[in-house]
Amino acid sequence: MSTKFLYKSLLMPAVAFALAACAGNTPCPATDAAPQASAGEVAADTQAVPQGNAPAGESSIAGDKSASAPGKQAVAPQSDASPVFTSSALDSYRLASPDSIPATSPHKGGSADNVAHNTPIPIMSDVPVDPYTAFPALVSRVFAYADSLYAQGLTDSASAYLQRFRIIKPLWNTWETQTDSMLNEFGKTRAEKAKAFEPYVLTIQNMNRVQAAYSMVKETADSLIALAPGDSLVNWANGQMQVAYKNTLAKAKKEYASIKALADDHAQFKEAAQKANELQMRYRDFEKEIQIQALIDYIAGLMAANDEEATKYWESHDPAEALAKAGELVKAGKYAEAKSLLTKLKASKLRKEAGTKYQELANTFCNAQRKTTSQLFAKAQKQKDATKKKKLLQDAIAPLDKCLAEYPEYTQKQKVVDNKSFLEKELAK
Repeated sequence: MSTKFLYKSLLMPAVAFALAACAGNTPCPATDAAPQASAGEVAADTQAVPQGNAPAGESSIAGDKSASAPGKQAVAPQSDASPVFTSSALDSYRLASPDSIPATSPHKGGSADNVAHNTPIPIMSDVPVDPYTAFPALVSRVFAYADSLYAQGLTDSASAYLQRFRIIKPLWNTWETQTDSMLNEFGKTRAEKAKAFEPYVLTIQNMNRVQAAYSMVKETADSLIALAPGDSLVNWANGQMQVAYKNTLAKAKKEYASIKALADDHAQFKEAAQKANELQMRYRDFEKEIQIQALIDYIAGLMAANDEEATKYWESHDPAEALAKAGELVKAGKYAEAKSLLTKLKASKLRKEAGTKYQELANTFCNAQRKTTSQLFAKAQKQKDATKKKKLLQDAIAPLDKCLAEYPEYTQKQKVVDNKSFLEKELAK
């Protein structure tokens, strides 16, 4: 077998293998004798191509250079509208150089390198970062950027970018370890602080348990907060102050009602005024809620309107006996005597009972006057003589005026006013 025949037998299978490789997506190997350029050289040549319309001198020089290199193909200049990084060789170059991958965000510090290199993220003092929303948002940006690379035809760059994201699990494990370490350290600090602040906590709890005054609880809670015990304990102290505030406010309102009743129901004006002043001194923090000064002024008005002689009278006379007598006078129709006695009883310890009986007197008297008015109006309607009818209508209005004059606090005062207005219209016809 000759040497030439042996050379041909080896050359034919090699050519067939090369053609088979070109059938798929794999680029065909170069068939020229010169060595093939590396990815870095191709990228350099691509960057050296002028963009747009270059001067004629420079174009001829570039043409000479490409013609003088038999092992390289001449690279055609790109137009202004051609996209950047569309060369498959340049895409391969980017795959080999992951640091050249663009940032994931146009903002400063938003590149994927910040995550991969564990760059410290500045603490946002105004709005804390929520990991349940921040991390999913970051992952969405990663996928969106990979999709944008793929849409530009940069499949190698997109793959390289996602590979960097795919192998982030070791970093996540490191973060979990660091989280556990920090939680352990924070827990120790909290435990130490808890021991130091335990006396304050127990004191505040005991104060609220016995419903101590708000001022005392607030003083102790403020002392605890001044020691900077931590946000959770500060919030707890503030909550305890609110509990004490509500408890003390309820007590203040109860005392307020009892003092007012002492003046309204028992005519103990001096004692009520003294207690009201004490109440104001002890509950200065609650002036806005219960208006203690208004109560003091109200009691002072009652004292000014009170009959001092009547007050002294009841020191030696039984008000209960007088109240029973007033009831008998009302039943007997002796309204003037009953009114005088009940008015005098308002200066006694039975002021409330006297007030109730006084309302009964007003109702009885005014109902009687309204009955008289009704009878007179019925007579006026039957009267055909105009002068006599007018006189009867005037007489019918008079009892209503008596009711309004004697008892302006009558519970059905509006009905009396309406009846009088109706009669006046009839009188004007």
